Amino acid sequence: MLATYERINTLPRQSFFLFGMRGAGKSTWVRDILPDALYIDLLDERLYQDLLADPSLFAQAIEHLAADDWVIVDEIQRLPMLLNEVHRHIESHRLRFALLGSSARKLKAAGVNLLAGRALRRDMFPLTAYELGTDFDLDRVLHYGTLPLVWRSPEPRAVLEAYSQLYLREEIRAEALVRNLPAFARFLPIAALFNGQVINVAGIARDAGVARGTVRGFLEILEDTLLVHRLPAFETRSRVRERKLPKLYWVDPGVVRAVKGQFGDVTAEERGPLLESWVLTTLRAHAGASGEAQRLYDEIAYWSPHQSNAEVDFLLRRGRDLLAIEVKATDRYHTSLLKGLRAIAPVGGLARRILVYTGRGSFRSADGIDIWPAGRFAGEVAKSALWA
Repeated sequence: MLATYERINTLPRQSFFLFGMRGAGKSTWVRDILPDALYIDLLDERLYQDLLADPSLFAQAIEHLAADDWVIVDEIQRLPMLLNEVHRHIESHRLRFALLGSSARKLKAAGVNLLAGRALRRDMFPLTAYELGTDFDLDRVLHYGTLPLVWRSPEPRAVLEAYSQLYLREEIRAEALVRNLPAFARFLPIAALFNGQVINVAGIARDAGVARGTVRGFLEILEDTLLVHRLPAFETRSRVRERKLPKLYWVDPGVVRAVKGQFGDVTAEERGPLLESWVLTTLRAHAGASGEAQRLYDEIAYWSPHQSNAEVDFLLRRGRDLLAIEVKATDRYHTSLLKGLRAIAPVGGLARRILVYTGRGSFRSADGIDIWPAGRFAGEVAKSALWA
């Protein structure tokens, strides 16, 4: 029997949007936690065509429900027009809706604002170390990622290969998100090479053979379909300086490797960016699941001061406090790994500095920097103890 994992997400009391990349487990989780809810699956092509031709059928399907009953609408981005009826039934019938989507692109301009204050936003990510529990294996995570359908499969490589094609076929072509699919197909593996790097639009455009404006649009599509996250640079308010470009991080290590066509052992060159992307996804997943009283951070960025070659991978801000995290894909600790964390020490409001590495020992340096294995880091994040 395949393992099942309890997710860190909690059910809101009111209507909510739940966004996440395809295969993250949104439908499974919502149907498990709301077994009595009316389920409307817009991936059902016949139902989709019926509602497209006559949206009033949606109202007829939910008209009989009582106040506080739940309705699940899966792949809501396929028919944004239904949000008008969702809005009406929240107001007049006090129904509650779980609105699932693998893309926020069409919803941005088609009705989400109508539900402001009436539907919360939640996100679901691939399986975290906390959710995997004793099954957590960092080497396997970096090799195949943690999408549930991949993690549970006896043939993860085959599933990942199919997933990258599924994304192009169902998410991009079926939703008509781009006009030039061949150009987008050339762009994808090049964008994957920039995982963990500052975004070089000109370089990507040159290698993909498309215009810079097209690359910017393609990057927005990757972000709107929840495959990547653009991490901004931390900016101080002391002086106006040249604005640094964001870094690009793919949400799941297995997916970015599949897009590049890399399925063998993780190379030394890949390991660092993949570990960084896993750390960022861990932070974002728990930030979205934690309540206001235990919020993980208000903002997250990378730190790269001008006129210096020192960097820190992640700088979290919570209120006036800052927390710096540096990630190193090495099993052996040496003091040179602390270069960035020592350079950031004079920054005001710095509450803690943490080095995450792939070794086994946990300890603290003489100048107060915590050195943690990746597993311990994931555990501290899950316990909301990162700032302690």
